[in-house]
Amino acid sequence: MAKAKRTFFCTECGYETPKWLGKCPSCGEWNTITEHLVSRESKSIAAQVVSLPRAVPRKVQDITEHENRRIDLGNSEINRVLGGGLVPGSLVLLGGEPGIGKSTLSLQLALTPNNLSTLYVSGEESSEQIKMRAMRIGIQNRECTVFTETLLENIVSLIEEQHPDIVIIDSIQTIYTDLVESSAGSVTQIRECAATLLKVAKTSGTAIFIIGHITKDGAIAGPKILEHIVDVVLQFEGDHNNTYRILRGIKNRFGATYEIGVFEMCETGLRSVDNPSEILLQHYEEPLAGIAVGSAVDGIRPYLIEVQALVSNAAYGTPQRSTTGLDQRRLNMLLAVLEKRVGMKMFQKDVFLNFAGGFKISDTGMDLAIIAAIISSYYDRALMEGVCCAGEIGLSGEVRPAPRTEQRISEAARLGFKRIVVSSFVERSIKRPKGIEVIFISSIEQLPKALF
Repeated sequence: MAKAKRTFFCTECGYETPKWLGKCPSCGEWNTITEHLVSRESKSIAAQVVSLPRAVPRKVQDITEHENRRIDLGNSEINRVLGGGLVPGSLVLLGGEPGIGKSTLSLQLALTPNNLSTLYVSGEESSEQIKMRAMRIGIQNRECTVFTETLLENIVSLIEEQHPDIVIIDSIQTIYTDLVESSAGSVTQIRECAATLLKVAKTSGTAIFIIGHITKDGAIAGPKILEHIVDVVLQFEGDHNNTYRILRGIKNRFGATYEIGVFEMCETGLRSVDNPSEILLQHYEEPLAGIAVGSAVDGIRPYLIEVQALVSNAAYGTPQRSTTGLDQRRLNMLLAVLEKRVGMKMFQKDVFLNFAGGFKISDTGMDLAIIAAIISSYYDRALMEGVCCAGEIGLSGEVRPAPRTEQRISEAARLGFKRIVVSSFVERSIKRPKGIEVIFISSIEQLPKALF
């Protein structure tokens, strides 16, 4: 072994420096530089753990592709986010908050009847604990093997011995290698273990899933280190108080990152939600004031969601602004536009806003639906049945076209809505499907007439 080397890493961005610094030059954070003791031989750690074949340069036209470039995982939502299936030899990182369901989703993927040999490596739970969760989910894949180990060399040896189709590592923060003199979970260990697993995936053709913890800011621990090494980064999001979860693609070398997968947490695990619009719309016996339906788009996936607003007289001098699932600054801007352009006295009103299902919405195309719900609650009048909205509100009160307006209209028509209100800027450029009336408006002053 070479002489021990001391180096310093930033815990936020992974920046490496030979000496301690108070402020990271890369990300600008303070007091994030920590010292790590690194000892390594002249060869790289990945080369010591994995027997790497010598690479030979080849012309592009001489490189042959595999016939089956995608692996069907037996789950439509995961296949959708991955771009049509799992690529053999890829390294996938799955991150999310503690208790959100990362281990449940990974074990459920391993137990899915997909005729794939799967190796589930756990460094956090015992075999008995995994069996208890497997019995609750349902064991449908007899080719699933459970291995409780934290030493990287033992995991690599078992992969080379069994040659599984899929390997799941839960989690990367618990795996360590003896070739690095630092504790498991440190920046050095995470970087070297991830680099070694990448070499194993590329040389053996085995697809590897690794689960990563996240920091208090919501980013994956050791974020830039892991995100630059892996091929695919998936973020598992959701509210602990609600049953719905969203699997979102952050990075994908083999496809696009605009797809999302929706799941519902049940007693038997996570259930795929093929049609999010149906679960996000409530059916009432009679129309209620303060409720509007908006056509939202996440990536390229359109869905309809219910917006609930409550406008009441302010009991104190300062009115309250409370939102669930929406940036409060966005709500304040929309209320200022209503007060300035429509003349509604919002400075005397408390405003509470909520989205059905606990979803978090960042789509600006939902502005028109939010305004519609607020106007409905302000005047205590219910909207007409079968009406939804899709449009962005500008500071001058103009209604701007929402991205993918045509897909939003088609989704509303598919679910049986009779009327949709959109921006007049797209009147000549979109196709109008049968069975739904498209109302074009240019400013929010025209919105009440279209709603009531």
